[in-house]
Amino acid sequence: MTSAPTRFTTSVGPEDASERLDRFLSRRFPKVSRARFQDVIANGGVAVEGTVVRQPRRKVKAGEQVKVELPPAVPPEPKPEAIPLAIIFEDQELVVIDKPAGLVVHPSAGHETGTLVNALIAHCGASLSGIGGVRRPGIVHRLDKDTSGLLVIAKTDEAHRGLSEQFAAHGRDGRLRREYLAIVWGVPEKRRGRITAPLRRSSANRKKIAVSKARDAREAVTHYEVIEAYGNPPVASLLRLGLETGRTHQIRVHLAHIGHPLLGDPTYGRGFSASVSKLSEAAKGALAALGRQALHAGVLGFEHPITHIKMLLESELPLDIAVLREKLGDRAHPKEIIK
Repeated sequence: MTSAPTRFTTSVGPEDASERLDRFLSRRFPKVSRARFQDVIANGGVAVEGTVVRQPRRKVKAGEQVKVELPPAVPPEPKPEAIPLAIIFEDQELVVIDKPAGLVVHPSAGHETGTLVNALIAHCGASLSGIGGVRRPGIVHRLDKDTSGLLVIAKTDEAHRGLSEQFAAHGRDGRLRREYLAIVWGVPEKRRGRITAPLRRSSANRKKIAVSKARDAREAVTHYEVIEAYGNPPVASLLRLGLETGRTHQIRVHLAHIGHPLLGDPTYGRGFSASVSKLSEAAKGALAALGRQALHAGVLGFEHPITHIKMLLESELPLDIAVLREKLGDRAHPKEIIK
């Protein structure tokens, strides 16, 4: 049986005059996202003074009556799949998972099934209230397939909007905190640093991201701190990384840009393949067994979009990176190797 649409009517107040219709509705009804209202308007679900309006940009006037018919959330296109998930936190609004390496976040060409979205649809079931009108989980940030670590996913439209606002601010308003642990080739000259290098898709290889001075390159800023180094002389080091922006492949490209790419990165670390010869046999075996970039999203902090409680979640290094760290050999504190 198909659920009935939700209908409601509201009046435009003097303080709302000249506001866009979609913005007015999303502010008046905060549990529904602006994107959802834009879709409803475009499909004839909103009438102003008895006339259907299909332009989200249409300005409202004081005293106007606005009627909305909100269709029920439709079933998702991706199919539910019973894929085990490491749930770190979950309530009615959101879920935080510790994503293993190898799990693709969202269905795409070549990865139509077996993704995190498929798993979440099966896990959350009817608790998904509909993101943008579709009963699916709200992905507000992603990790590369071969990057492990913490991800927060919205289960409701209201939570999706609140989390999206925090990720759009990239922590500049103090609500969001994202930290990664990475094992890189060599040791940066400074114990702490800030990498500022705009990024855009590579013109030579559309599958890669590159540092660029082109006008359409997007600002990208990464902070790093050296935690420890391995070997004597040191051949690799463990870094703690913080993001001021969240671009595709940002950490991987920025670390390669400063000459310290991630161990195991097949895309941006190929120029350092000769460095493998400097490793012990045990470390070589651990790196081969890793089979991915040594990058883990270990800390995720955010403000709960509904309760406004400060959340701080942590994930230890997964076994494959922890073994690599152990096999890399003698550890040195950065104070001993960085002047």
